[in-house]
Amino acid sequence: MKGLTKQPPSGISFAGKVVLVTGAASGIGRAMALAFGRAGACVIVVDTAVDGGHMTAALIVEAGGKALFVKTNVTVAPEVDALIDKVVSHYGRIDCAVNGAAVEEEHQPLAEGDDDQFDRIMTVNVKGVWLCMKSQLRQMLKQEGGGVIVNVADAAGLVAAPNRAIYAASKHAVIGMTKTAAVEYAKSGIRVNSLCPGAVKTPMLARMLERDPGRDKKLKAAHPMGRIAEPAEVASAALWLCSEQASFVTGHQLAIDGGLTAI
Repeated sequence: MKGLTKQPPSGISFAGKVVLVTGAASGIGRAMALAFGRAGACVIVVDTAVDGGHMTAALIVEAGGKALFVKTNVTVAPEVDALIDKVVSHYGRIDCAVNGAAVEEEHQPLAEGDDDQFDRIMTVNVKGVWLCMKSQLRQMLKQEGGGVIVNVADAAGLVAAPNRAIYAASKHAVIGMTKTAAVEYAKSGIRVNSLCPGAVKTPMLARMLERDPGRDKKLKAAHPMGRIAEPAEVASAALWLCSEQASFVTGHQLAIDGGLTAI
């Protein structure tokens, strides 16, 4: 797989660390899981997609890393709690958690959206992150050394996103939870930040482009760098935020967007 042998950012090691990544069966989540695996972490691969989740874990192991796949629906509280319990029973702690599970199913003006669409996007993108953070924070408060949480938001959580009002609202909510948790738990040794990618080459983006083929050129033009990001570029940012190199960074929204939100 392309990028599997790419080395982590210079000086960053997660040897001996336990890292949990949700939404890791494909796209950015898989790229992050692979990156943590290359950096020496024991990676907990979390997703509802069984085949993709097992594939991610297998890729990490094949590259010499350690990984465990745990099927979990992040919108169901008992499943999330069971996930955290399983990780702690196996490894004793959770050093870093990256909450990347998300959906996007809209492409129309706000007035044309429907209730089912709103409920699904908000349930996965907001409630799912909230449930995961609750369980992760409870564990990190118990263990020595605290921990780090990174939530995958979006550039759409920082600016307007025409024809994606519900998705944008969900990502603004993720950023709000991130900032609040960062302040609430700063003195407990827990850092909480979010990633805000622009357009990234993922299956989610591919589905969007299938609905609107001409959007590819528009997306590239919207980013001052004139291109769409690779998942590995977002993964590198996640590693940095979780590392000691970012030890004084909390409550921050890191845009990986080629300049999109600078305009």
